[in-house]
Parts: sequence; C-alpha cells; structure tokens
Amino acid sequence: MFSTTFLDLPPLAGAAGTVRLPGSKSISNRVLLLAALASGTTTIHDLLDSDDTRVMLDALRALGCGIDPDGNTLRITGLGGQLKPSETLLPLFLGNAGTAMRPLTAALSLLGGEFELSGVPRMHERPIGDLVDALTQLGCRIDYLGNPGYPPLRIHPVPHGDLALDAPIRVRGDVSSQFLTALLLALPLAAAGDIVIEVVGELISKPYIEITLNLLARFGIQVRRDGWERFTIPAGSSYSSPGDIHVEADASSASYFIALGAIATGVSGKDGIRIEGVGADSIQGDIRFIDAARQMGAQVDSGPNWLEVRRGAWPLKAIDLDANHIPDAAMTLAVMALYADGPSTLRNIASWRVKETDRIDAMANELKKLGAAVEAGPDFIRVHPLAQAGWRPASIHTYDDHRVAMCFSLAAFNPAGVPVRILDPHCVAKTFPDYFETLFSVAEAAEVPVICIDGPTASGKGTLAAEVARLLGYHYLDSGSLYRVTGLAMRRAGLSADAQHETQIAALAAALPLQFTEGKVLLAGEDVSDDIRTEAAGMDASRVSTLPAVREALLALQQRFRQLPGLVADGRDMGTVIFPDATLKVFLTASAAQRAERRHKQLISKGISTTLDSLRSDLEARDARDSSRSVAPLKPAQDARHLDNSQLSIEQSIDRVLDWWQQVQPFKPA
Repeated sequence: MFSTTFLDLPPLAGAAGTVRLPGSKSISNRVLLLAALASGTTTIHDLLDSDDTRVMLDALRALGCGIDPDGNTLRITGLGGQLKPSETLLPLFLGNAGTAMRPLTAALSLLGGEFELSGVPRMHERPIGDLVDALTQLGCRIDYLGNPGYPPLRIHPVPHGDLALDAPIRVRGDVSSQFLTALLLALPLAAAGDIVIEVVGELISKPYIEITLNLLARFGIQVRRDGWERFTIPAGSSYSSPGDIHVEADASSASYFIALGAIATGVSGKDGIRIEGVGADSIQGDIRFIDAARQMGAQVDSGPNWLEVRRGAWPLKAIDLDANHIPDAAMTLAVMALYADGPSTLRNIASWRVKETDRIDAMANELKKLGAAVEAGPDFIRVHPLAQAGWRPASIHTYDDHRVAMCFSLAAFNPAGVPVRILDPHCVAKTFPDYFETLFSVAEAAEVPVICIDGPTASGKGTLAAEVARLLGYHYLDSGSLYRVTGLAMRRAGLSADAQHETQIAALAAALPLQFTEGKVLLAGEDVSDDIRTEAAGMDASRVSTLPAVREALLALQQRFRQLPGLVADGRDMGTVIFPDATLKVFLTASAAQRAERRHKQLISKGISTTLDSLRSDLEARDARDSSRSVAPLKPAQDARHLDNSQLSIEQSIDRVLDWWQQVQPFKPA
C-alpha cells in the first residue's frame, strides 16, 4: 500500500494478465455485523481487509464479540442479540465508513446501552437524519452532538417494550439505500411481532438492498418484500449463524479492471484481463457494470467466479445511461468516457453527492484538469471525450475518496503519453489497500522512470536514495549491496577476486537470490545486512566490480529492478552505464575528510574500532581506484546534477533531490 503524499503514474502502454480482487466491502461489513448479532460462531472466509472493515471489527470488539483471526479466515462469536450490561458510555470511532456508521446506529439503538458514535470530519457531513427519524418514530432515543441530521450521535437505551412497532416504520429511499439496509439488519432484534418498513419515495441503489436481503436469509431472517415499497420482518425472527460464509470479491473494485480490459492493448504477447473472485452471477448489483462496459464495446466472458475482458470497439462507444443501479461502479464509466467516440451521460446519480465526497463535483473537477469538457447537474454528469492532442498531465485531487483515486489511474493509459499524479494514494485503503500494486502487476509502461544517485564511497548516497524512494513510493536498488553480496558469496565459496575465478564469481552473481526489504538485504532469505557492511566487505565489493564478467552478470539483474511505478538506484555507474536514459541523475559528493568522519561515527556506533586517518586514506585510495578503473570508472554522467552534501543535512539533501524531481515533471507543485 502506498502511503506517499502523491503517486506518479507514468504513461501506461498496455495491460494483460490475471488479478485477484479483495472481498466486497458491502458484503464484508454486513456479514461482520450479522455474525456479531447472531447466536453461535461464524467462520468468515475471504473477508476484505481495509479501513472500513477494521473500523467495524474495532467496534464489535468493544461491544464484546469474540473475534479470532486464523490465516485467511475470521471466527466471530456472536452476542446472540444481547449486550452485556454496562453502566458506562461506550465511544465508538467509525472513521469515514458509512457501511459501519449507518447499520451500527440502528443496531445499537435496539441493543441497549449508552453509545457515542463519531467519525472523521467528512463523516460528520454525511446525512443520517432520515435514518434517525425512522428510529425515533418507533421510540429510540438518539441525540445529535453536532449539526442536526449528521453524526456524531449519542444513543440511549430503550426497553423493547417501550417501542412503537405496530405501525409501519417509514424511511426515505431517495437519499441512501444504507438507511433501509440499517433498519433491515437491526429490526429483527425487536421482532416480537411482525415489523413493517415502508419506503417513502423512489428507492435508489436497489441492488444493495438485494445484497442485504440475501445475507439476512443466510443468517435465518426471511424478509417478505412487496415490490420495493414495503418490507416485513416476521414475528419471532432471530439471527442464527450459518457456520461458514464466503465473501465474494468486490464487484465495484472489479469495475476498474473491467474498464482496464476495455481500454488497454495487450502486452508481451498476452491480451486481456482475467479477474478472479467474482463472476457474472454475483449477488452484488455493481456486477451489472459488465452490461455498461459491453455497451461501450468491451468483450466480456465469464464463468463461476471469474471474468475475462478484452478491448473490442475502439474508440469506445459513447453511452447515455441511468446509473442508479450501479452508483459506485458508474464512476469508472466517467473516466472510460474520455476514450469514447462522443459525449457520454450518466443520469440518476444524485446519491453521488452524499458519498465519501460530493462525487459529481469531484469527478467533474478532476476530469476538467485532464482537459475534458464536462457538464454536471444535481443528478447527472456528461463527459466529452478527449482527442490525443487534448490530454494534459494532471495532479488528481482525491478528496480522501478511494474511488476517485482508482478511477483516475485509468487516465494513465491516455494516447497522448502524459503522466498522471494521484494525490494521497493511501485513500484506496478504504476498500482496496493493494489497488496500485495490483494495477502495476498487469500494466506495462512505455518507460518506467528512474532516478540515479551516483557518488563515491561514504558520500551518503544509500541513505539519500532509500529515503527518496520511500517518499515517492518507488522501488529501491542499492547497487553497492549487489557487489557486496557478490563479494560475500565469493568468500563463502572460497574464491578470490581475480581473473582465475572470474567466470565462477560471475555465475554466482547471475544467480543471486537477493531481496531488498524493509531496509534489509536478504540472501536466500538470510539477513546479511551487517555482514556486507564491514570494511572488508566494501573492499571485496570494489574488487569484484572491476571484473567484466561479474559486471555483465549483474547488469541484467540491476535492470530488472526497473519496475512500476519507478526506481531510485544508487551506485557508482547507475547514470552512466546501467540506466543512461534515467529521468534524473544526481552525482553526490562530499570531501574525503567529511566522508571519513561520517564513516568513523557509523563504525564507532557499531563498536568497530578504527581511526579517522586510516578511514580517510582508505577512502582516497578507493576513490582513485574507482575513478581510474578501465570498466565503468566512477564519474558523473554528462547530464547529472551535482550535489555536494559536505555541509548539508540528510533532510536538506532529500529536499534538493525532490525539488529537482519536481522540476523534471510536468505537474504543478502540489
């Protein structure tokens, strides 16, 4: 998961391969609550691991549910419809999770107890008044702690005998289907007699109600439905665990990869995107996104629990669609519309305005940044396609909305070859923490950006490069470690760095089972970070690096580190030999005296005895050897930017490199 301030997506040329989606958020949080309310233990398979489900799990733990994770499954021991008596107020923080706030408000109003429900500032702007009105109709006691009609809320206990459950409970259906879902999930707690819910107005997002009814049936609650206007919870209803339950992959998340298959050409001899974990027979309404994608020209095949999508018509065909049945997935269509043969209109999407952000305004604003002409109204958006010359590089503001971030990643496949910057990419953690990693696993870039940081020994290039990589969300290559690990493998094999053993050492280097992870260097799973940081290991690295066959063996290995979204590589010849086409090249220097002092402090802190004079002599000798060797001598690339950090802190050096990086990007400063 990317926790960077922004994530730069280079122009993406194509995509092909297989993706496995995370579990559905809508199903996951419903199942969690039902399992908590039911009697017995429920084993949940393939549960979504995201911000929203973690918020729900934290709340259920606080309520006293037994929660036992076991690998890819989670066992929940339910409350049996009753809370343990408590005299104290229980505060519950629910983040920006509407799928937790709405149903918990209803359930806790009927479970008994004093609760305070709050969330992030945006949650306190998302309406809940219609649900609270429906609950107070029947006698529940709920106070607003801020603006009337919005969280945070204080919930007070009310005996079921004091509730007015004989008359139908009326709830508006034209704001959010989550209000009706909340009542359907909670009211079986008080079903001494039949309980009737009547929907006022047109019910939006009907497929989400179908998910709720389907899952209630799995937990023993058979709701009777008269059209979409009247729902009856039978007298004597009680939750019972189904034992085991599997969570489908998220159909809303599938929309991005369905769109990807429709937009992208194949790569490396492969064609199309295979999506595993959800099929056309899904219980989720957003699976009907397939129909819209087909209307736009996508070729879609499906089977049990899988979809395969390929580009068909190109450009895509413009559509005019009532998208009320796929409110979340329809956002993806707004970006697909950029690749269409005419203007596309999405209608009946007023619910977008009360989601994680006002999604109609958000989509219109960001599409315009890309260069598109967009019209928007109270419940529609119309998007005009972009000609190749009309695309502009844009920094996409995501509004802390996961779906905005994921939708606009598809703009990186534009025919103009311009990059796209996603601000606050971490917001995808709400439903799909590994979204970008999954996208990168099937996408291919015309050119993956590289930052090279070269310089002499002990100049601080490793520390600088690793931190720049972390801040950009890029991969990191410590080329010096490659040579140090090769030197270590050479020593362990009883070889020496000379022409006699050159072929054998090169063979070792070519097959190094090497990983860089969390600041560690792993050789065949063994942490050799300390073993390769000694002065002796450094000398071995310098010697083996002069052997042409070893350098050739390691060249391909180093170039394989060039992966999406980008790479920061440090060494002595990254910008001159390994990545001569790098987007940014930095040559980092410091005086020998300054470098010796830094190395001295480093070694002393590790309990290694040495002297400043000896270190300085060693560094000067190594500089001379590295700069005069016949193969790839140490020298700055012609187009490298020079950075003398003798008098700079590491933070100042990082800021300088990031400023240079910003200068070579087409984006305005964030």
